[in-house]
Amino acid sequence: MYGISARPWGYEVSLVRNGVRYACLFGYASYGGPRQALRRAQAWRDIIVKEHPPVTRKERAQTLRSNNRTGEPGVSSRLSAQGKPVAWLAKTYLGNEETLRTEFDLADWGHAARTLAIGERQRQLARMVGLARLHPAEEAIRTRLSPDDEAALPPKRSKSEIVRRNNTSGVSGVQFKTPRAGHPGYWVAITYTAGQGSVSRSFSVRTLGYDVARDMAIAERQQQLQEKTTGDGASK
Repeated sequence: MYGISARPWGYEVSLVRNGVRYACLFGYASYGGPRQALRRAQAWRDIIVKEHPPVTRKERAQTLRSNNRTGEPGVSSRLSAQGKPVAWLAKTYLGNEETLRTEFDLADWGHAARTLAIGERQRQLARMVGLARLHPAEEAIRTRLSPDDEAALPPKRSKSEIVRRNNTSGVSGVQFKTPRAGHPGYWVAITYTAGQGSVSRSFSVRTLGYDVARDMAIAERQQQLQEKTTGDGASK
């Protein structure tokens, strides 16, 4: 996929525009699975492509290359066998195998040959139109309508909603723990708040039974999240 690379944990989007790299990560856990993460990655890539089109062909043609020795893009000198300039050349590739080329001999034009070549190069550039072609997918992305609006895209989960790999309940923030071998264990609901520590509550399997303790821990976790959201809103 253009601009999107699959990673073990999700997708990475990376595009370069005029020397600036635009990158963003979309993890499976953060968006609820591979399909949702890919939709988000594609939507973000499409926004970057549309908001940051490639430079025009004319702009790119005026970039000074590292092997240029004249200081003028598209303008070069033709040397004699002795290595001395004998002519100045203006050259521009327009595309479709069409190349404009005009030469000004020093024998005919003297020191004005270089100036004439520079002027001719500008006239050649005036015939160059369109954007630089980066990838076949670029044009299709820029011209098509977005398949998803923001409301239809899967939202990014908060850290408190992400189910970790070591989670045994299938519910974020709810875990089963056993303090020692032979202990029936307990279900615990825990919620962290940045800068404020954590809130937790345990439910004994011995007292409540395995399923009831689990269900109560899940309900407690939802209550903790609700109180956290209410508290965050009140503090703003």
